[in-house]
Amino acid sequence: MTIVNKNISQILVHILFWMLFVFVSLFVFSDYYWAQNPFLQYLFILVVIVYSNNFFLLPYFVKRKLYVLYIFVFVAISFLATQLYCNVFAQCGCSFMKCLSDYLWQTLVPLIFFSFIWMLYRFIAEQEDLEKVKKEHTEMELKFLKSQINPHVLFNNLNTIYSYSIENPKETPELILMLSDNLKHVLYESNSETISIEKELHFLDNYIKFQKIRTEGVKHINYNKNIDSEEYQIAPLMLITIIENAFKHSTLNSSIDISIIIKNGVLDFNCSNDYDSKKIDEDTFKIGLQNLEKRLELIYKDKYEFTITKNGMFKVVLKLKLK
Repeated sequence: MTIVNKNISQILVHILFWMLFVFVSLFVFSDYYWAQNPFLQYLFILVVIVYSNNFFLLPYFVKRKLYVLYIFVFVAISFLATQLYCNVFAQCGCSFMKCLSDYLWQTLVPLIFFSFIWMLYRFIAEQEDLEKVKKEHTEMELKFLKSQINPHVLFNNLNTIYSYSIENPKETPELILMLSDNLKHVLYESNSETISIEKELHFLDNYIKFQKIRTEGVKHINYNKNIDSEEYQIAPLMLITIIENAFKHSTLNSSIDISIIIKNGVLDFNCSNDYDSKKIDEDTFKIGLQNLEKRLELIYKDKYEFTITKNGMFKVVLKLKLK
């Protein structure tokens, strides 16, 4: 509904502007009679120029941040269009400067107005996307936090710590600290738009180490990292969904392979696990990953590759350009 309303508002703005602009050009700033007015003949070309600018030039130059070059192109188009109107349609025979002073406004006004409208709606769209990111981030945080403090999950974690305290009492404090660190990470550190890759990897290290203890003798976990720098920034809790999914749905007596490589600002993440397609609903299996892909599209648009393959193993590959 919001998109429809936005499109309708844009159409109304365009229609009202052209009606007012044509009225002013014909009845206020014109010495010609209606049938003889060269502006009516030039109007079609002006419309083509304006919407070519809106649909092709502006998106091309703004996306590549070639603002100075766009200004030169904009000025050149305005001057050439004015000379076309002056010498071909109006045939006033006036000098170059006289032509610009009398007719340049008829080209500049719609070009500037619709360029402003394009940038305004683009800004509004970016703000809406930003709000979506914040909303998705908040919902994801709450969902993950709920899974961590869910009585059943928390009981299992505490039971693991209790069992481990009997067999390895010296290492029990470390497990408690890991669980505490991860809850703190979800509650506080993940509130930022981005965090250091060092903190995020520490969170993953704790989570995987805890899972290794819980699934010892039942699942084999291969976890490898190769990081060229820990100074990069990443959106928090971006990878945990994939890893959590692998532990949740992998079969007994199977392997989970996790690989994280960061080189030249690009994160290459691979996670694969066995799964029983007969026992697991595929839609349920993929719902968390689908939500993750939405976050990736909102936060890292055009800066990521995300693929899921199923060929005996369920494999997720994520390539991401870090900030």
